[in-house]
This record gives sequence, C-alpha cells and structure tokens, in this order.
Amino acid sequence: MQDIILEMRGITKTFPGVRALDQVNLQVRRGEIHALCGENGAGKSTLMKVLSGVYPHGSYDGEILFQNEPVEFGGISDSEEKGIIIIHQELALVPLLSIAENIFLGNEMAERGVIDWPAAYARTGELLKKVGLKEKPSTLIDKLGVGKQQLVEIAKALSKEVKLLILDEPTAALQENDSEKLLDLLLEFKAQGISSILISHKLNEVSRVADSITVLRDGTTVSTLDCQAGQISEEHIIRDMVGRDMAHRYPHRTPNIGETLLEVSGWNVWHPEAAERQIIHDIDLRVAAGEVVGIAGLMGSGRTELAMSLFGRSYGKNIGGTVRLRGQEIDVSTVGSAVKHGLAYVTEDRKELGLVLDESILRNTTLANLGGVSEHGVIDDSRERRVAEDYRKALRIRTPSVFQKVVNLSGGNQQKVVLSKWLFAQPDVLILDEPTRGIDVGAKFEIYSIINQLADEGKGVIMISSEMPELLGMCDRIYVMNEGSFAGELAGHEASQEKIMSMIVKA
Repeated sequence: MQDIILEMRGITKTFPGVRALDQVNLQVRRGEIHALCGENGAGKSTLMKVLSGVYPHGSYDGEILFQNEPVEFGGISDSEEKGIIIIHQELALVPLLSIAENIFLGNEMAERGVIDWPAAYARTGELLKKVGLKEKPSTLIDKLGVGKQQLVEIAKALSKEVKLLILDEPTAALQENDSEKLLDLLLEFKAQGISSILISHKLNEVSRVADSITVLRDGTTVSTLDCQAGQISEEHIIRDMVGRDMAHRYPHRTPNIGETLLEVSGWNVWHPEAAERQIIHDIDLRVAAGEVVGIAGLMGSGRTELAMSLFGRSYGKNIGGTVRLRGQEIDVSTVGSAVKHGLAYVTEDRKELGLVLDESILRNTTLANLGGVSEHGVIDDSRERRVAEDYRKALRIRTPSVFQKVVNLSGGNQQKVVLSKWLFAQPDVLILDEPTRGIDVGAKFEIYSIINQLADEGKGVIMISSEMPELLGMCDRIYVMNEGSFAGELAGHEASQEKIMSMIVKA
C-alpha cells in the first residue's frame, strides 16, 4: 500500500458568483514531489490556501486527511503546527530585517520573553547551510537577490520542521541558474523524506523533478499522472490543462516590417541613489513598424532599468540621449509626455506597478486614457463600460463582470487587464517587460496572439523576457544585453540560445 501523507477529498470552494473548486481530489505520497498544474484560474492556489488554512475549515466543503488523520485548520498557524508550510509566489519577508530575524519572526527562540540571539544566529547558520546560502545570519533581506530570498523562505520552512512543503510558482521570478539550484534542493528534500507540492507553469521543470502530476481545469481534477510509471510528455500535460492540443506554442506570423518607428540614440542612465554608478551605457536601439524586437539578458543586465528610463524616466538620474518617433525627437521626460507621444510600458510587476488591485476591471482598463471616456472633464459611465466590455471580450478576460475587482482575478487575467489599459491608450510602441511571467501556457498563447496582432497593425513592440525560447519564438530581431550595454544583435531566424549566451559570456 502506498504511504499517503496527504489526501484531500471532494474539496469544493465557492466565492460570490464563482465556484473556484468543484469536488477536487488530491493525494500526495510521503517523500515525493507532487506537481500541481493548470491554467491560471484553474484553482491551484485556491486549493493550497484551503490546505494551509488561509481559507479556514467551514469556508469550504470536503475533507482533508494528513498523516491518516482528519484535520480542520482554522488558520496558517494550525497547518504549520502539523508541519505543512506554504511559500507563496509573493515572498513574505521583511526587507529591513536580517535573515535570522525573518526566519524566526513569530516563532522566536526566546525564554521568558527574551530572545536568545546567539542561539537564533547559530540555528540560522545551520539552516542556511542546508539550503546552500553562505550569507551571514545578520545580512539584511534587501541586500539579497530574489533567488536567495526564495532560499531564505525555504530555510524558514525548515526551521518549523516541515513535513509537507508547498511552493507556489517558486521559480517564476528566477533566472535559469537560480531555478536549477532550487529544483536540486527539492530533490535533496525528497531524499530526506520531505514531501513537496510544486505549483509551476514551467513544464520543463515539472518534468525534471515531479514524481506525480495532478492537473486541474476550471476548478476540477482532470487527471493524476504517475511519472514513475513512464515519461510524461509536455504535450500530454498541456492537453490536459487546456483541453486541446497545442501543436505550436507560438502563433504563426508573417512579418510585414515597415520603416523605423522608434529610435533611441546614446542613452545613458545613472543609479537613482548611487550617483557615481552608471547603469545604462550608450544604448542605441531601433524598432520598426510591425516589428517585434526582443531584449535578452541575465537578471541584473539592465533590461528593466532601460525600459523604465525610456518610459518617462521612471528609473534613474542624469539620463541622457535622444528618442525619436518617426524621425522626430520626442519628449519622454515624464510618464505623461511618454504616453502622449505614443509609448506604453507593461511592467514586469503587474501587482505593484501595473494595476490598482482594489479597483474594478473597468476602472483599470480606462486609467491610462481617461480622456477617451470623458466629455468636458466628466467621465461618461456608459462609454467607460462599453470600452471595458469590448476589451474584456477581445482579450478573453475570464470574469463574470467588468465590475469585478482585479485582485480577485488569476495572474493571466490580471495581465490581460494591464494590456487592455495600455491598448486603450492607443500607443505606437509598446514595451512589454516579462509579459508572460507566472501565467500558464494557454494564457501565454493568447498574449502571444495579441502581440502578433499589434505588430500586424503596424505597432512597434519591444519584448523583454528571461525565457529565451519565448524570445526565439516571437521576435523578429533580438538585442543581447549585458551589464547595461548591448553586447550584440541577432536576426530572429539566426538567433539561438547558444548564440545569445555566447554573446553574454564574451561581453
């Protein structure tokens, strides 16, 4: 008989107007890595919030058994007491506290109300060694990169004697090297008998480490696949996720590239706080009408800083250089002037910088172009609603109403709302920074189709992505960036991952 550590039976969870989970079943064996796959909005994160007590017992129907005993969690502290630890996609670390302070926050090593700091630092050192970090326990979190912060979260989980570790999109914001280290760590935990549930849209990672895969679609369990019984193809997983075959990950487009639309010359940017540190060095960039131009590079290469500095000088100081649109120099010194002259920027951080989460789809859609739904400075409610409805249908935003708050949408649908906002601003050039980060293959295909449509309409598109296959599959031309400079340029049909990495290494 299989050694089952977790069993969830008939889990049903309803929100107003939406059934998020419908009779979902899940079994996890002791000491296995169990992947949970599905499109955005399929119910993966909701199911894990039910398991971890974020949605407490009584707010859902169904039964949870952990280590063969029925459990009823009233909150996260209850599930953690049993050894179930969840690490959310948005890391829950306090930037201005040290590693040690974060690891034991709320779980302090104290006696009679006095924290034993020597013991806390010693224990932190042991935990950091387990996850492969060499930093001192006293290091502040804001001094660490995202990959190392993710490892601190795992160290924090280990401090609570974890039996079942839940990771929600743990590699979404990581570079390939950091992702590999994290996956290797999960395999080490597996060898130690720790079970893991891995939520991920990166199917190559799932195929590499998962022992079992459960696929959700529209809030129901579609299939559970046993990887130990034989190799499971990515095509098989995708078919179960989206309910159809996807022979081509990237929609076909025949480029119709016109004259130069955007031209950036001699662009230099200095750090906003460290005035002596130059971040962007003499960048020359051009984008033609109907062209999708990619920017490849490792994390920290300056891609986002370049994009933000171009878009109204949202990043940096002492910015110099010229920007021309259709041969005429334009003013991009403020966000307002950049938008006025036809630039739009879809940020990589949609929740912090791209959306007003507590507002409706309707309000977010029209936010960048209120003049388009106003008369004499007064918003026309019926026109605003028509605009939002048109974009909801055109971009296939899955929601019962445009009055739904954006915070309640899945990541893929949130990304479509951000795109709606900037498409309604009617830009000539759209800068997309990690446009498909943290969203599933089905939603990715829809966003790729939108990008192709924009190019077909004669827009210029700049696409920044950490996923090289995405750039290779979508771009007509690719700039390779390293340490704030362009290390080279490749035509889309000539580009390969090897050539891109070779340019980065030799730069």
